[in-house]
Amino acid sequence: MAKDIYIGEVSRNEEVRTDFFLMKVTLPSGFVEPKPGQFVMIRIAGLNDPFLSRPLSIYSFARGRSNCTIELLYRTVGKGTRILAGLIKGSLVEISGPLGEGHFVTPNTANIILIAGGIGIAPLSLLAQNLCRKACRGKDAMTFYLGAQSADVLVGLNRVNKYCGNIIVCTDDGSAGMKALVTKAFQKDLKKYDPADTAIYACGPRPMIRVLSDMLGPEYFCQVSLEERMACGVGACVGCAVAVKDELGQKTYKRVCADGPVFELKDVIWE
Repeated sequence: MAKDIYIGEVSRNEEVRTDFFLMKVTLPSGFVEPKPGQFVMIRIAGLNDPFLSRPLSIYSFARGRSNCTIELLYRTVGKGTRILAGLIKGSLVEISGPLGEGHFVTPNTANIILIAGGIGIAPLSLLAQNLCRKACRGKDAMTFYLGAQSADVLVGLNRVNKYCGNIIVCTDDGSAGMKALVTKAFQKDLKKYDPADTAIYACGPRPMIRVLSDMLGPEYFCQVSLEERMACGVGACVGCAVAVKDELGQKTYKRVCADGPVFELKDVIWE
């Protein structure tokens, strides 16, 4: 089902790390407050080329008296995102969203664990913001495991510091934090987290999510935000389908854009 398209004005679009950009967009007040894990489709306003519409996770959201603002943290990886990176203050963009299904936040859980790899920090930052402001979760109740290839591509740490008191940083080359894969750092601590009182949320590259799947038993509550290539963003093209278990445990396919991007980790089938 198509969502309304809003015209937004870019108020900031800065390179915060090499090839990583932070865009802030002012939108009309009618834009619905996003759930953590949801995303938008964005393109330059008036541009007729539909292939230049790109899905970006919502990094933060704020509502003012007469408008609202969203922040989008993204990495330039192709033609579309390179075009977005060239937008200057005052540029107009078309925003469709918020799209997809967001996270379900478990109430009264003692341990909230967030695990991000690379640009996966974007949707989890919105989740941490939501947990602090709406679920009244204190900083000490949340532990954030953040992984990156190196310090040069480590983004979003300052933002996460606002919401999480326990942050474990990992880099592949040891240039920041621990020299380890983020999944290895989490595995070392796993015994500390009682499955009955722990909620885990993760977003990152597919290999990272698969390692978590092998590591966690079904007794753990774990939701993951899957990263897949999307074309339409609303489920019409079925180009981002993934294999999952249905309610009876049978194999089926669901669309990451419309049925996700958030799924229960125990339901994802790795082919």
